[in-house]
Amino acid sequence: MKTAHQADSDAFTAIAHPVRRKLLDRLAEREQSVNELAAHFSISRPAISQHLKVLLDAGLVSVRREGRERIYQLQPGPLRELDAWLNSYRRLWTERLDRLDDYLQELQAKERRDDR
Repeated sequence: MKTAHQADSDAFTAIAHPVRRKLLDRLAEREQSVNELAAHFSISRPAISQHLKVLLDAGLVSVRREGRERIYQLQPGPLRELDAWLNSYRRLWTERLDRLDDYLQELQAKERRDDR
């Protein structure tokens, strides 16, 4: 069984590759088969299957069989966990940008006073 840290690491690793992020984007629209997904990429179907395996292992997608097809569906839980972790950094950058904005406004006000 994976620890929460391992699951987070797997999700980070999984979304690090641009093809996997695009696969998640496509699956966010609707569930799709491997063939449907592969039609949107210039890489081989086996390569798409390998990327889907990484996403499956990270818990970001689930798969079910319908006849001979494998249908993939987005599982957003791990993305929510990543978003919650990233939220603290969003606040940090928002605070820093707000301080920078305040500083720039002070400089502009000083320049206007000096120009008089």
